Amino acid sequence: MRLTNYSDFALRTLMYLAVVPKNGALANISDIAGSYHISKSHLTKVVHQLGKLGYIDSIRGKGGGIRLAKAPETINLGILIRQIEPDFELVECFGKSATIKSELIYQEGIGCVISPDCQLKGVFFEALSAFITVLERYTLADIIQNDAKLAVLLS
Repeated sequence: MRLTNYSDFALRTLMYLAVVPKNGALANISDIAGSYHISKSHLTKVVHQLGKLGYIDSIRGKGGGIRLAKAPETINLGILIRQIEPDFELVECFGKSATIKSELIYQEGIGCVISPDCQLKGVFFEALSAFITVLERYTLADIIQNDAKLAVLLS
């Protein structure tokens, strides 16, 4: 299983917003992109979606910026990944329409000749389910417990 850069950028953006701005200060996309040495244009798309999903607030105008809209302990990593990852197509039989929604699903008979009797897809389904289950055990607060050290690295 490999997450997209989009998911990686989303997680790192939330970590930055939970650690770096102090005393209600706002962050901006340029600072986040600079701290991580990532593309500002890609990050802008990520920030936009995080805002639409309610994870961050965006304040426009002079002195504007972005900040977390939720407390870190309420941001579940598994839920976040399910919302932003475009698909979980580990193998062909999972198919594009088999994206994880409320629970993991896979399609029968897509492309592969052995799909109707294949036992491998069940193994992959179980592995993907375990991956998501582990992520669901953690929140943003869990991965920023070393916030002082992270703040130094991101400054």
